[in-house]
Amino acid sequence: MQPELKPIPANDQLLGSAGPRYAPGAELPRLEAQKVLRNTYLLLALTMVPTVIGAWIGMATSGIIMASPIISTLVMLAAVIGLQFGIAANRNSGIGVALLLLMTGLLGWWLGPILNVALTMKNGMALVGYAAVGTGAIFLTMGAIASTTKRDFSFMGKFLFVGMIALLVAMIANMFLQIPALALTISTLVIVVFSLFLLHDLSRIVTGGETNYIMATTGVYMSLFNIFANLLHLLMALGGERD
Repeated sequence: MQPELKPIPANDQLLGSAGPRYAPGAELPRLEAQKVLRNTYLLLALTMVPTVIGAWIGMATSGIIMASPIISTLVMLAAVIGLQFGIAANRNSGIGVALLLLMTGLLGWWLGPILNVALTMKNGMALVGYAAVGTGAIFLTMGAIASTTKRDFSFMGKFLFVGMIALLVAMIANMFLQIPALALTISTLVIVVFSLFLLHDLSRIVTGGETNYIMATTGVYMSLFNIFANLLHLLMALGGERD
């Protein structure tokens, strides 16, 4: 789940930039908004490196997480929230980038157990591929909508935040209840909510509402992470072929 820590508009349009500053709420000129979007995509691509490395380590050390999954989940949640606060506090420096890469590596490590389970299935590799392709398709679709319509979807922020908190509570409750149908319902709703979060965050970049690409990347990455993990969970539950 994504611990919500919504982007705080920064004064500089780019990290370390000595260029023009913009008043809060003012729309960036088109070229400047495109620079923020380009830098967001470049940093997002870079985050895939620690994610993959973290996932590889997580698959080899998944026993640490599975030894006490509830405690591990709560510790991980606290760590991600703490890192997001750190990223926000250092969003205009290289420390923010370092903390973001650390967070993505940690989340990649967290994927280790579910990837191990998926790869024990006959069609496990295919399921992981389908989840990745599905996540990419959602990303491209939301990006196209944000770029084409150039509408301001910031009005969805409060509703999505409430929905995310409700899903987080339901997820923690189901760790104790262990109801399969509820788990599938939660995963479905997580995909819907974070797809809309993705649209919300991308539209903020396109319209100039988010001027800091570190914060923009953090929001987009968290949405993609949640979509991929829950899409893989659904595919495993509905289409997994066990030996």
